[in-house]
Amino acid sequence: MSSSHLPTVDGTDRLCVSERAQFVPSRVLHLRQLPTEVTEQEVLALALPFGRVSKLITLRAKNQAFLEMASEEAAVTMVNYYTSATPTVRNQPVFIQYSTHRELKTDNLTNQRTHGALHAISSAAVHSGNMASGGEERAFVPAQSPVLRIIVENLFYPVTLEVLQQIFSKFGSVLKIITFTRNNQFQALLQFSDTVHAQHAKAALDGQNIYNNCCTLRIDFSKLSALNVKYNNDKSRDFTRADLPTGELEPTAAFGVALPPYGATAFPPTFHQHTGVSVPVVPGSLVSPPRVALQMAPPAVHSVLLVSNLNPESVSPHCLFILFGVYGDVQRVKILFNKKENALVQMSDATQAQLAMSHLNGQRLHGNVIRVTLSKHPVVQLPRGAAGQEEQALTRDYAGSALHRFKKPGSKNFNNIFPPSATLHLSNIPSSVTEDVLKDLFSSGGFTVKAFKFFQKDRKMALMQLASVDEAIEALVTLHDRQLDHNQHLRVSFSKSTI
Repeated sequence: MSSSHLPTVDGTDRLCVSERAQFVPSRVLHLRQLPTEVTEQEVLALALPFGRVSKLITLRAKNQAFLEMASEEAAVTMVNYYTSATPTVRNQPVFIQYSTHRELKTDNLTNQRTHGALHAISSAAVHSGNMASGGEERAFVPAQSPVLRIIVENLFYPVTLEVLQQIFSKFGSVLKIITFTRNNQFQALLQFSDTVHAQHAKAALDGQNIYNNCCTLRIDFSKLSALNVKYNNDKSRDFTRADLPTGELEPTAAFGVALPPYGATAFPPTFHQHTGVSVPVVPGSLVSPPRVALQMAPPAVHSVLLVSNLNPESVSPHCLFILFGVYGDVQRVKILFNKKENALVQMSDATQAQLAMSHLNGQRLHGNVIRVTLSKHPVVQLPRGAAGQEEQALTRDYAGSALHRFKKPGSKNFNNIFPPSATLHLSNIPSSVTEDVLKDLFSSGGFTVKAFKFFQKDRKMALMQLASVDEAIEALVTLHDRQLDHNQHLRVSFSKSTI
């Protein structure tokens, strides 16, 4: 190789940066279409999972870089991996191929820059601690785990364990998943068979929406190096151990994870990977190129829910209308005449039915842990004229109710849907109503007020923290739409905040 083809610090563009993709393996790799402001650390982060990097040259003016791996085997592994999973840097796809150069020759200044960048990125890495068989030092690898911590924001559809497995398995072998609720958010821990797979799943999926404009993935590396799964059920799964017991699922406030066997998992969404991409970027969009975009079809289900294990002494159509109305516009409610611990609740559409089911299944109402599942009935039938007075009182039609929260398209209520929590959001508070008045209102209803706070910029709204989630559910059912003055009624919903 002649020196005229080698890079120099004062003439890096002497290097033939327009070389075509080569199929002959080489320790030297050519990276193209890098972001203009890319750093050496970002380039090294693409390579370090595959082995030690000996040299690095970045050509920022041409959005390119050359790096030399310590071994040809590491270079081959890296190229093979990125052939099937296009890497991204700052949301921009990067193309990697073998260089025609067999090694990189740099002057002293370039070497100093390279070693400085290598030191910076390696300071956050862990050393393997051993020497390779030939005496060569093993690669530094980033201090990252094969376990990802996943938070799903703006949960408008249920997200099940199976949905997560379907999405993340596109990037490698998913071994284990544990789902749970923390800080009123649906979260999961997901373990890959390999740290590299976890790294690229995070790079491709972080910030993406599972469904259109909702269910946004926020992904970080977990501090755990492995997951210990004891049960295979709707909340946890070890895909390597089919022999694990199902265990007892405790009543829980978890949402999106305690669905019945015939719930959302019976309608597996379809995963599509979009490529190519002259589509304009829309923040938060389903197809936000150039990263991998998720397009999953929401589960196709009826809009009628079956609510069971109700307290027949306390339940009423109105209280079910108020509670389920937090998650959609309830059209009809029917408490079964011959089995009053069961009721049918018809939502406006299947999306709202899924949302209500995922948030309310396993919650406690009037002392009973209720079960919310999909009904086989497509609609709730109104009683016929011959029905008795009691039977007619157990069925209510709310189609024209003024209390529907979501009747206005684009309502801000769509962005404020949260699972039941001990903290309630109060709104539509008249200026004449004080903190003491509101506290007395809740206390007189038998609820324990732990904390209260008006919004600083808008005293029409406040947060009220009660003793438990169960109390908050009862308070919402009891006090939502309570008249505070001659023309203003209190609005109550669940909050994701704490005081």
